[in-house]
Amino acid sequence: MYFDDQADAAVRRLWQRLADAGLPSLATRTHRRHRPHVSLAVAESLADADPVPLHSVLTSRRPALSLYTLSGFPGNAGVLFLGAVVTAELLAFHADVHAALGGRPIRHWAYYLPGNWIPHCALAEGLDRSEAGRAFGLLADYRPITARVTSAGIKDTATGSITLLTG
Repeated sequence: MYFDDQADAAVRRLWQRLADAGLPSLATRTHRRHRPHVSLAVAESLADADPVPLHSVLTSRRPALSLYTLSGFPGNAGVLFLGAVVTAELLAFHADVHAALGGRPIRHWAYYLPGNWIPHCALAEGLDRSEAGRAFGLLADYRPITARVTSAGIKDTATGSITLLTG
């Protein structure tokens, strides 16, 4: 899910603050074509997905997002993110997206399945412990971001190319 211009710009400013401090952020990571977003599903490939039911769900409604909590995932991935407030509307929308993808041989990443999903907007990946501490300190004064979802699509994480399903 991609955001309105104001929320997009607010996230990009956080990315740039990290980059300006010499920390990895999505402004500088991999293909550098990242766009602020919250992922609803991640899979090795969605080539076998039927876009019709997915498009139907994605155009039926657009949940509001409050990117409220600065956090990180456990383990060695070094991910810093803004966690979205979990609402009944957001969880129902997420479940509907997965139902629309059901019945196809798609290898979903378990962390994004209903019951496991932590809705988030990534700020940085690949931070070591020292960098994670610096990044948290640098962004400690952030203001929560209210985002309107304006579009949704499928992103190829290797190239950064996006196929919009709504717009």
